[in-house]
Amino acid sequence: MKHLEYALGKDNQFWKYIIVLLVSLIASNFIGIMPYMITAVIIGTSNGLQADAVLMNIMDAKHIGMSPNLSLFLLLIAFVVAFFTLILFIKLLHHQSIQEVINGTKKIRWNRIFWGTGVWAALLLISFIVSYILSPDNFVLQFDLSTFIPLFFISILMIPLQTSYEELTFRGYLAQGIGRVTKSRWMALLIPAILFGLMHVANPEVKEFGFWIMMPQYIMFGLIFGLVSILDDGIELALGMHAANNIFLSLTVTHSSSALQTSAIFNQKEVDPTYGLIELIVFSLIVIAFFYKKYNWNFSVLNKKIETDKEDTETVAID
Repeated sequence: MKHLEYALGKDNQFWKYIIVLLVSLIASNFIGIMPYMITAVIIGTSNGLQADAVLMNIMDAKHIGMSPNLSLFLLLIAFVVAFFTLILFIKLLHHQSIQEVINGTKKIRWNRIFWGTGVWAALLLISFIVSYILSPDNFVLQFDLSTFIPLFFISILMIPLQTSYEELTFRGYLAQGIGRVTKSRWMALLIPAILFGLMHVANPEVKEFGFWIMMPQYIMFGLIFGLVSILDDGIELALGMHAANNIFLSLTVTHSSSALQTSAIFNQKEVDPTYGLIELIVFSLIVIAFFYKKYNWNFSVLNKKIETDKEDTETVAID
């Protein structure tokens, strides 16, 4: 095993993890968000709104008069800034490369990223087709080529940076830091998953459907991404799955309470969050079963202490 063990080095004191995470969050929320803030004020005031009214509804792009594509692009800039800030400060404080955050080695297993993307996208597509067949009246076709083409390129080019920032932060960097302190793979799985869920507490879905119905979904995402990362000794599968999830939703279907307000092909009238949680659990079981068979995973590694003073006796398949 290499991924979580990599953080046991002498340059990885835990205070450095706190500094790096804080710096990336500050860079995102104060520097990365500025293009959106400035553009929102300019557009809002040009549409007759008072500046204070714009600031009070700053995240309501529709109210301000900003197009969905421009809003998505500007909001994703914050994640791009966070992504490169994270990589830079990991390099400065830990002397660690992005590859080492991903799997503890010098090489990214790109084939696994593609497999994670493909399998998760296939499950989402099957789910959408079934939902559409069962309830076609719940979906409104809103396809517009002139807005979809820009959306496609924004989604393909920028959403992977957003999801990669989150995966590098929670399943990569933070999991390594927690693993270093606790020596427990279970803690490296559970703590980042809970923090990942809480990071989404301000999402509009939480406001619409409630904390106690949405938070299990976000934490479940964190658990499934974290579990495949520990079993596979690297976060490549999670990188692919997370990117596939957000890109698919951005391009295919949106709804009034979605955090991704885009010019997607379909608009969904009603969303059942309970059904969504059950579906996510089913997806997770399918993914675990599929990759367990494909990569010959050994679940006993979850109970294996994170340490470097013994030669590893359990390994996972490497492409």
